[in-house]
Order: sequence, then structure tokens, then C-alpha cells
Amino acid sequence: MGVMNKFMNFLGLQEEEEVVEREVMNTPEDQEIETPSFDKRKNQKGNNVVSIHSQKNVKVVLYEPRSYDEAQEIADHIRSHRTVVVNLQRIRKDQALRIIDFLSGTVYALGGGISKVGNNIFLCTPDTVEIQGSITEILADTEQELNRMR
Repeated sequence: MGVMNKFMNFLGLQEEEEVVEREVMNTPEDQEIETPSFDKRKNQKGNNVVSIHSQKNVKVVLYEPRSYDEAQEIADHIRSHRTVVVNLQRIRKDQALRIIDFLSGTVYALGGGISKVGNNIFLCTPDTVEIQGSITEILADTEQELNRMR
């Protein structure tokens, strides 16, 4: 069987019977050709099934860091293809900015995403998770409405 025929058969673009018939045509008549029985071919086709859902246990990690030193632990979770919700409400503003900068770089390098979901709460996702939609800040909307009224 030629490489191209094997490849087409593997992809399911060609039936094995066609491949066997082509081989019969290309071989000398004095040689015996053994064709695989239907049961063998049926079992072979069943072995080609591969699950596309490789992750069975999807975890979401909730993290509330107390210092910048914990940023690497959060990044390790993202590297392990886990979604992380980071609450930065109990940390100083300068350290919170450093953590977000670090996590933004990590997420960018891994092809993931980062999104703000609340006041000082961020969602960091690996490349296997897609974020849809957005959440607007209540405070920003309130300030805009007050500015319009003035």
C-alpha cells in the first residue's frame, strides 16, 4: 500500500476496499493477495477514534494574594492551564499594579487572556479558555452620568 493511500485511508477520504482493489491491479497475477476480512477492518477503524477533549478536570483557582511574592504561584496555575480569579482588594495599590503587570506578561507569553471582572478583581485564563463579553465598572458609569448632568 502506498504512503498516499495509507494517508488518505487514515483521514477517512478513501475506503480500504478501494486501496485493496488498486493494489490488486498493480500486483502481478501470479501472486496471491490476502485481503483483510470485514471484521478485522471494522476493528481497525474503531482504533482510530481519538478524544478531542483531553482535559477532564477543569479547575478555576481563586486567589487573594497578600504580597507580590505570591504572583509566581498564580502564574504557575496559569501555566498549568487553569483559570485564575485574582482578588487584589486586600493589597497595597503599588503591589497590586506590579502583580497585574507580572500576570499580564505571563498571560501574554502563554497566549491566554486577562480581563477585569470587578473592582480590583481580575480573571486570568490560559490559551485553552476564551473570554467572551465584558463587564463595565459601576463606578465609571456613575462618574460619566454625573459629568453629563453637570
